[in-house]
This record gives sequence, C-alpha cells and structure tokens, in this order.
Amino acid sequence: MSRRRRAKKRIISQDPIYNSTLASKVINKILLNGKKTLAQYIFYETMKNIQEIYKKDPLDILRKAIKNASPQMETRKRRIGGTIYQVPVEVKEDRGTSLALKFIIEKARERKGRGISTKLKNEIIDASNNTGEAVKKKEEIHKTAEANKAFSNMKF
Repeated sequence: MSRRRRAKKRIISQDPIYNSTLASKVINKILLNGKKTLAQYIFYETMKNIQEIYKKDPLDILRKAIKNASPQMETRKRRIGGTIYQVPVEVKEDRGTSLALKFIIEKARERKGRGISTKLKNEIIDASNNTGEAVKKKEEIHKTAEANKAFSNMKF
C-alpha cells in the first residue's frame, strides 16, 4: 500500500453488446490467463441462456443476483498491542459489487456439472432467488462480522 497518495480509480469501458460497465466487470472477473474473448463468450452464452429461461432482460437478473450476494458488513484485521482483532466494517457499494461478483464466479467454478456457462447461469439464477452458495458466503461473512461486533469501537 502506497504511502504517497490514493490510487486513482480506473474507468472501465462499457460492454459492446449490453452497453454496461457491469457486464465488463463480470467479463473481467471471469477472465483467466488473459483470454478475454473466451471470457466474453462464456458471459454472452450465460446471458443468452438466462434470456431463454426468464424471457426478461438478463442484466436485471444479474443486478438482482449481485444485490443479493453483496455483503453489507465485513471484517478487517487490525493489530492493537500485539493482538490481531477482526473489526467489523461497512462495505462500500463498489466493493460490495466486486465481492458479489467474486463470490458468484468462484462458487460457479466450484459447482459440479459440465460447462462453465451453465454453472454460471445456475449460480446467477440461484443468487437472484436469494439461494445458492454465493448468498451463503455473504451470510457467513455477516455472521463473522456479527460475532466480532464487540470490536467495532476499534475503527480504522
């Protein structure tokens, strides 16, 4: 972490098909080993499958899934007098979105089955219905923050 100044926030370009920065963020999170065209193919295939099932805009379902999977509280480690405490902190909106995307894609990769696009589709649908592993991960983080509520006075 730099001591000089805060890092500038990068501007993410919009997705060419959906004209959405959210879609670009998802594609960048799916990205492995620099293969962006493959990540785009996976994302568009997933969105097409969601479109076929719900007959609605798949970005709305994705937004709902992200809203359901994004945590409001998390714990940060703080060292005081040789002891490390987990201090609960509120999550900003950008970080919440980023964490939700991370949870959804991570849990989709862990799912059983064939094809990442179908696994990602199922995880997004589950998260939009407030079920699924990504939502469980969010609730687990909330439980940890709730358990360490006593240390909330040790703010950063």
